[in-house]
Amino acid sequence: MSKRTLLLILAALLTGAPLLAGQAKPPAKPAPAKPAPAKAPPAPPATPTPGAGPIVVVETVKGTFEFETYPNEAPRTVEHVLNLVKKGFYNGIRFHRVEPGFVIQAGDPNTRDYTKKDIWGTGGSGTPVGVSELSRKHKHVKGAVAMAHPGNAAKADAQFYVMLDARPSLDGKYVVFGQMVSGFDVPAKIRVGDVIKKMYVKP
Repeated sequence: MSKRTLLLILAALLTGAPLLAGQAKPPAKPAPAKPAPAKAPPAPPATPTPGAGPIVVVETVKGTFEFETYPNEAPRTVEHVLNLVKKGFYNGIRFHRVEPGFVIQAGDPNTRDYTKKDIWGTGGSGTPVGVSELSRKHKHVKGAVAMAHPGNAAKADAQFYVMLDARPSLDGKYVVFGQMVSGFDVPAKIRVGDVIKKMYVKP
């Protein structure tokens, strides 16, 4: 090795100059990972109301919610709806009415057929409740479950609705026969045409 080469190596060592062209730079210090935002815990089930009756489970394509029933205040209505549930009447039915911030509604068997969309909301089981069980004890609060009717509460049939918010103006005009006890986030996700996969009485 020549004297000139030795001098070049010594100079490079003293100045910190790279010995090889294109020498890789040390990797940049990784930025500290940001913790993932914590998910809000699901709302705990509500405490059943003393004297409440059977709980109905509603499995939809957007999730599952449950509501308790009020046979003491609306015995015929609750019996009527539970009979329909047990027969599988609501399975496969679609929600035909959705008003964000107000209400979702289902119970028309015509909604199983998209070719009948023009008449969605007009059908039922063919057998009305037969009595008007209006009461102001249970209000149209968020999560209330009540029966739709064509102008006479005694003619309510199979169509029910779930309140997305309170609407005191409806109190005493429609029969509130239940109240949600779980799955509180599900009704707000429902859109027109979403299917009720299954409804059943909780064991």
